Amino acid sequence: MNTPLPADAVEQRLIAVLGQQIRVHVRWGSGVPLVLCNGIGAALEVLDPLVAALDPRTTVVRFDVPGVGGSPNSPLPYGFPYLAAVLRGALHKLGIDEPVDVLGLSWGGALAQQYAFQYPRRCRRLILVSTGTGVVMIPGRPRVLLEMLTPRRFLDHHYAARIAGELYGGTARHDPAIVERLFDRQLMAGSRVGYLHQLLAGSVWTSLFALPLIRQRTLILAGTDDPIIPIGNARIMNRLLPHSTMHLHMGGHVDLITDAGELAPVIEAFRAEHDSRK
Repeated sequence: MNTPLPADAVEQRLIAVLGQQIRVHVRWGSGVPLVLCNGIGAALEVLDPLVAALDPRTTVVRFDVPGVGGSPNSPLPYGFPYLAAVLRGALHKLGIDEPVDVLGLSWGGALAQQYAFQYPRRCRRLILVSTGTGVVMIPGRPRVLLEMLTPRRFLDHHYAARIAGELYGGTARHDPAIVERLFDRQLMAGSRVGYLHQLLAGSVWTSLFALPLIRQRTLILAGTDDPIIPIGNARIMNRLLPHSTMHLHMGGHVDLITDAGELAPVIEAFRAEHDSRK
C-alpha cells in the first residue's frame, strides 16, 4: 500500500485496477478526504474551479473514468457496481482506506450513490449535485436529452458555447462562453467509445429502490433552472433518502463549477456541521 504524500502535495498518475488504467489527481491535505465523481464526458480538469473554491487544507481526489480524459478506454462496457469497485481499488492503492466523503455531479451522482450503497463502511457522507435516480426518473427536455447522446460539445468547444444556455441553464444562459472556457481546461478529450460506455452504464441503472437503504447523511444540491435534471428529481431523492438535506439554488446544471464560489461554502458547511456531531 502506498503512503500518502505530505499535506499540500499534488499527485497525478495512472493507477492500474481491475483491468483498467485510471488517471487520478490528488491534492493531499488533512481530514476526511473528498472524492469527486464528474459528469458524463468531462475530464477531471473541468472540476478545477470547484477544487480551487474548497478549503485548501482538504484532501481532494478526482479521476477520469475509462475512456475520458487521460484514462484509456475500457476493453468492455461496464456498469456502476463495477465502476464503484474500480474507484474503491484506486483509493486503496492511494493509501486511502478510511471512510471518505463522495460528491457526484450529474452522471457522477449515480456513481456516488452506488459507491455509498456498495461500500457503506467506506463512505462517510454523500453529496449529490444536479443528479437523479438513473433510468427511472423525471426526464429532462427531449431536445436537451438528444444533445446528451453525443460527445460533440466536448470535441467542439465553440459548439458547446452555442448550446450552453439551452443545455445547462443557470449561469450558462448569461455567459455561455464560460462553458467553452471550462472545456478548454481538459488536457485530453474523451473518446466516442468511452462516452458510449458511460451512456450504456446509465441506461440500465437506477437507485430508486436502493435509496431508502443508504444510511449516510446526504446533501442534495439542485438548481431550479436545470434543463437536464428537473428539480422534481431532487425532491424525490430527498423523500427517499433517510438522512438527507436538500439545498436549492437559482442556477443550472453545472453551476457547481461555473458558480463554485457560491456553492462550495454550502458543501463545506455540510461537511463541517456533521464533522462536529459525535
